[in-house]
Amino acid sequence: MPELREWAEFNVAMVGATAALAGLLIVAMSVNIARITGESSLTARIAGSLATLVLAIVTTGLAIAPAQPARLFGLEVLLAALAATAFQVHAVRSVFADRAQSPTFGVRFGKSIAGVLPLLAYLAGALLIVIAGDGGGGAGLWLLAAGTLLAIAASIVHAWVVLVEVLR
Repeated sequence: MPELREWAEFNVAMVGATAALAGLLIVAMSVNIARITGESSLTARIAGSLATLVLAIVTTGLAIAPAQPARLFGLEVLLAALAATAFQVHAVRSVFADRAQSPTFGVRFGKSIAGVLPLLAYLAGALLIVIAGDGGGGAGLWLLAAGTLLAIAASIVHAWVVLVEVLR
């Protein structure tokens, strides 16, 4: 896919950055793993964050694979995004079920939205690429890039919130 070649440097940088971040998050979480696993909503949120980072790694890794047809790339990203979405749906359900930690709808919504935004970008970008091919007219690739950056930001925010909440 010619348009994807223009994104090679971005994808190389992002696959390395997200892989390093995922490793660091696992190490950071392992310090307080007993306390984190004691609360199901925290474990679900960390799993959702890691699944989204894995999605970023998979997407950017596949993007630098040579001679890949556009629609196949879009389908691969779509399937990976759906898998990550399953983890995030579980996380959102856990947050909304844990009324002791999040008594109001606004707090529960706030804890959930950051993890959902990257997935929406990935799903929309992948669908555009599958439907239109050739990077979805460029918009599909931009949405995947936005999803990657949002995945990194959301995972950092979730990790920080979990680490703070577990120490309360």
